[in-house]
Amino acid sequence: MSLKTLVVSRVAEAITSAQRQDAARDKFEKERLRQGARHRVDYFHQIDDPYGHLALQALDVFRSRYDVDLHVWLVGPPDDWAAPERDRLIAYAREDSARLAKRSGFAFDDHGVQPAPDAVRAAQAQFAEALGAEDFWPRALSINRALWDGTIEPSATAVTGEPCARGDAERARLGHFMGAMLHYGGEWYWGIDRLHYLETRLRGVGALVPGAPTEPIFAAPDLELKSAKQQAGERPVLHWYLSFRSPYTYLSLHRAKALADAYGAELRLRFVLPMVMRGLPVPQMKRTYFTLDNAREARRLDIPFGRISDPVGKPVERGYAILAWAMQQGRGYEFVDSFLSAVWSQGVDAGSDSGMKQIVEKAGLPWPEAREQLAHETWRETAEANRLELLEIGHWGVPCFRVNDVCVWGQDRMWVIEDALKELTS
Repeated sequence: MSLKTLVVSRVAEAITSAQRQDAARDKFEKERLRQGARHRVDYFHQIDDPYGHLALQALDVFRSRYDVDLHVWLVGPPDDWAAPERDRLIAYAREDSARLAKRSGFAFDDHGVQPAPDAVRAAQAQFAEALGAEDFWPRALSINRALWDGTIEPSATAVTGEPCARGDAERARLGHFMGAMLHYGGEWYWGIDRLHYLETRLRGVGALVPGAPTEPIFAAPDLELKSAKQQAGERPVLHWYLSFRSPYTYLSLHRAKALADAYGAELRLRFVLPMVMRGLPVPQMKRTYFTLDNAREARRLDIPFGRISDPVGKPVERGYAILAWAMQQGRGYEFVDSFLSAVWSQGVDAGSDSGMKQIVEKAGLPWPEAREQLAHETWRETAEANRLELLEIGHWGVPCFRVNDVCVWGQDRMWVIEDALKELTS
């Protein structure tokens, strides 16, 4: 391992550590108390984002449970660099939000289309007018419902300028790019999926209203992993679309295998090139948020994370060359496990022969034969075929999981795949 790799991985470990998070939180709370300031939570609402529609409903509950000043900002959609496959993202967000609504108890129906531009502008104008009003919450919820139900009325109030400009500027100043985002004390929380982290933090600093429920408004379902009775006929197939440069893929690693084992499914590895190696932009702001989000998810799941040696470029290519061969040897999963663990939690340089040798041998494979695979390029055809298949089924990012026609994006939607496997094996 080079000195540079060692230093960078140790810096990443420090940045993503619980100790650094706790120190930053303590500093923030001490300064807040020194100033005599109340707890302030900022929420950035994109009117035509279905995740925001769910978040707004959750925040109506949240504001009765926590003694905080909740500031709501109206924002526009993310820039192109943050949504490189915008049409697919929009369609999937509706599908995923409808599924999430059923699980969380909030309301959202996917009608298969986005609200028309005129309807969005009318809703933005009405929402902007409602900001700061005493009856903001019932009005905001009504506006959002009408937008998604298709019953929004033209706004009677002319709005001067861009209604999202102030919110967009404040969101950028604080360091983010998406809608349905909550900000408190230097940290970001996305929609109802990450709201429970904010709730835990606020309870820890005494912001819970006396007598209010202590359970989270919504918590992501845990996998049950109940061994299913094996059925006659073909085994179900769990397609796992993965990338060696995706820390979310790493977080899904052991659960993907556990799901396949519990339900007697074949785990089929479908590797694709990372987005940044496919010409899609991943700016620093996006990388920073995702890294810190991965860190807290890893702590929740008790997965080692943070000593990072970014495998972008040659390390990924070398890894895929060996992975294609490892799959032929029946050790594909073991190699994926070894590679992802090495680069995301152990700081191993997969671009060096010494680092790759360590990864290969930990996977139970012989280094001399593995090293010969580094000269081969046939893996590129497989990676491209997997990418095209992913696009065909309406997805673009990883990790994705598919069982028959059920396909989800993200390690926090694996419960959907478990439901599909249960249905196939019941």
